[in-house]
Amino acid sequence: METKRHHVENNKQFPGLNVNSGIKQPPMLNPYAKMRKARPEYSVEAYVKEILKGNRTVLSQAVTLIESNKPEHQEKAQQIIEKCLPYAGKSIRVGITGVPGAGKSTFIDSLGAYILNQGEKLAVLAIDPSSELSKGSILGDKTRMERIGVAANAFIRPSPSAGSLGGVARKTRETIVLCETAGFDTIFVETVGVGQSETAVHSMVDFFLLIQLAGTGDELQGIKRGIMEMADGITINKCDGNNIEKAKLAQAQFQNALHLFPEPPSGWFPKVLTCSAVEDNGIAEIWDMITEYIRFTEQNGFKDAKRHLQAKYWMYESINEYLKNNFYQNEAIAGLLPMYEKQILSNEITSFVAAKKLLDTYFNLTK
Repeated sequence: METKRHHVENNKQFPGLNVNSGIKQPPMLNPYAKMRKARPEYSVEAYVKEILKGNRTVLSQAVTLIESNKPEHQEKAQQIIEKCLPYAGKSIRVGITGVPGAGKSTFIDSLGAYILNQGEKLAVLAIDPSSELSKGSILGDKTRMERIGVAANAFIRPSPSAGSLGGVARKTRETIVLCETAGFDTIFVETVGVGQSETAVHSMVDFFLLIQLAGTGDELQGIKRGIMEMADGITINKCDGNNIEKAKLAQAQFQNALHLFPEPPSGWFPKVLTCSAVEDNGIAEIWDMITEYIRFTEQNGFKDAKRHLQAKYWMYESINEYLKNNFYQNEAIAGLLPMYEKQILSNEITSFVAAKKLLDTYFNLTK
């Protein structure tokens, strides 16, 4: 053979050379490994039944259906949510936000551990920062929630924020319904930081908590008035060590700033507290403030009125999201978009005219 002539070690003139044939390659799959069983396919009724039992595995699978973009998954998820609605609405929903580095995850771990010690069940839904390249979730929050991450009565679910924020927020609101059906008494919704996501989270929670830091220069600098007006309570985190005096000063500054805002529609005047999530100081007082607010708004009827407004808000948001997705998924529109993009870049047409032409085409197709 050709190969043997070109390899000296295979030439019969050199009998002293000997090449071993090598070892037999192991199989690609471990023959001793037990193959993982495929997940059982539950019916809508079975999903609801297991969620009502508090089955966290089935709850996770149902949330995955909500987050899926497959039409068949979406349809099944909506059926599950519809059947879960009569069992939902009994939890305390708390939105938690703050500037990056404010210690939101550590704070949630500390406050969550306190709530769990009271015998409550806690769900944490984190709208997590996402990779701009892969659009995947970093999922770093879970690693910083050491205590509640391993607790039997806690459920943590991060959602990637890449893509449509409205879509992620809507799915988070639907996940709240499932968590309440599963018997979770308190639900935290954590946002990625001060920005656009706050409005979405504010529209799905009962109490909105802003976490701030002291000793970072002008304490009120960079905080949007809108965020301050949305807050039902503010806490200055990392009030420990050499930072205690600065935290107390920041507390006074924020309290004074809140006096400049009009009275909130709830009739509740937001409080400013200090805490140290690392040392678990001031955590009990924050939970007392939240439960006091819930009692106050239940008595004056604001809690129910707010939830009714939120339900209407999400109806319109869902319509907007559906129309937007339907527009971009239309094959004719998808084919025309590159052509109009080129015309805009070559100054043949303005962006507004291109948008109108695309919308006119879409509406003519859907008549």
